[in-house]
Amino acid sequence: MLSDLLACPRCDKTPLEENDGVYSCKACKIDFPSIDGIPWLFAEPQAALGEWRGRLQFALQSLSQETAALDAELKDKDLRPLTRRRVERYRKATDTHRRKLQKLLQPVDVQSLQGNYESYLAMRTRLPADQGLNTYYANVHRDWSWGDEENKASLKQLQSVLHESAELGNVLVLGAGAGRLAYDLHMQMDCEATVAMDFNPLLMLIAKTVANGDTLKMYEFPIAPRSLEDDAVLRTLSAPEVVRDGFHLVLGDALRAPFAPASFDTVVTPWLIDIIAEDLPTLAARVNTLLKPEGRWVNFGSLAFATPERARRYSPEETKAIVAESGFSDPYVSEATIPYMCSPASRHGRQERVFSFSAYKERSLQAPARHRALPDWIVTGKEPVPLSQAFRSQAMTTQIYSFMMSLIDGKRSIQDMAVILEKQQLMTRAEAEPAIRSFLVKMYDDAQKQSGF
Repeated sequence: MLSDLLACPRCDKTPLEENDGVYSCKACKIDFPSIDGIPWLFAEPQAALGEWRGRLQFALQSLSQETAALDAELKDKDLRPLTRRRVERYRKATDTHRRKLQKLLQPVDVQSLQGNYESYLAMRTRLPADQGLNTYYANVHRDWSWGDEENKASLKQLQSVLHESAELGNVLVLGAGAGRLAYDLHMQMDCEATVAMDFNPLLMLIAKTVANGDTLKMYEFPIAPRSLEDDAVLRTLSAPEVVRDGFHLVLGDALRAPFAPASFDTVVTPWLIDIIAEDLPTLAARVNTLLKPEGRWVNFGSLAFATPERARRYSPEETKAIVAESGFSDPYVSEATIPYMCSPASRHGRQERVFSFSAYKERSLQAPARHRALPDWIVTGKEPVPLSQAFRSQAMTTQIYSFMMSLIDGKRSIQDMAVILEKQQLMTRAEAEPAIRSFLVKMYDDAQKQSGF
């Protein structure tokens, strides 16, 4: 049972008590809710839920804003007939997409938030910053619609580093995304139980729906459409067959994985080790802790480390060495070039050289300290916010920004604004004019861009 594998992501205590889909930690005196039956096992469950609600609500409102902008475009009487047809189709698809997402996200209770578009634009936070409604949304269509070739190639790469008759036992897939690779492993390999974990609720809700045998009709919006009709394509998402028993979904953070030590025979990290915020040696130690003695770590994906620190952008040779130094056997590696995100409706797609390995746990390591992405004064909201020098500088910048915005009244020119800045003794008129112009250029460019949230 799933409950036998779980631990509190706050204090690591086991077992968690389960009552009608809600897990509880007696030690922390905290409840972990479920989202449409998927356990929500974040260390700060309500804070994470509130942030995801805000992000998803902002994204839905952004789609409403986009629909309004398309309506404005369609008022142009000089649009070419084909262009009008394309924009009308896209406008209809965007509005339908918003309504479908709104229905799908009902379990997250996004509707309970009442903030307006501007409020969410100003208050959005980083969970991390690149995770939102649209993050990896295209993968949904690859996983459950048109991606048979890619899905088979991905599974084949995992099989290339495993014995043909390998017994995988209890399997954890960290960063499972929309769930297809975890589903294929569970259906085609010898797995006793498979737990697919991700922290994006949209992806997990879609995975739950299709894996249980239902279908979804969702729009795909290709980056580079092949034709006019490919601007927005209505896809049917479905699984080859209903997933067999023993397949579980969990919502949580891979860096605070809510599982008991030594609870898995196999841990799979697909497309994860090079994009996660934590340094690879620390992540390797976390994987080691999750595995039983002689358990197996299986990795699949690219090696495209993009951290600010050049020293942490590891090569294949360094990656192998780090794995071997982290209590594992020397990893068995397989590399191959496979198609990646080659939608039949898009001109955009690529071939990816993937790096797969399998390594056995030979010795246990001391568990790393619990990951702390943010200080407590942010997470709990109960402690004073420190007035650091960086915050002082940011406050001053924000005040100047607000002052500049207040000068925009539909009547003043750049020269008029420069006079006011000079009177306020902020800068000379000669300095102010180019500074204001640069400020307004940025504001103008930002206003033209659609939000990528």
